[in-house]
Amino acid sequence: MNRYLYFFALGFLLLFASCDTDGLKPETMTMWVADRQVDCTGVGPQKCLLVKMEGDTSWTYHYSGIEDFTHEAGYEYRLTVRRKKIKNPPADGSSMRYSLVKIEEKIKK
Repeated sequence: MNRYLYFFALGFLLLFASCDTDGLKPETMTMWVADRQVDCTGVGPQKCLLVKMEGDTSWTYHYSGIEDFTHEAGYEYRLTVRRKKIKNPPADGSSMRYSLVKIEEKIKK
């Protein structure tokens, strides 16, 4: 009986030890934010940031915003942000969450 309990406990521990808790590890990256926001349509009409990730050459719409960042018109920003995949995103929302780590540059345009 003790032998079966031992193998059951060992199997149980191995099962949970081998599982990736969520596979949603955050990553830190550089993002540029344009000096203006633009009209865009997500779930409805809204204002979007124009952003470029490191290595990108063209601006793209950023619908979801950046936590702890307030955009000021007329300034272009270079930010360090943390990007994390959302485990159960809403059907009409982004699957990624961005949060500000640091404002590296704020340039008057």
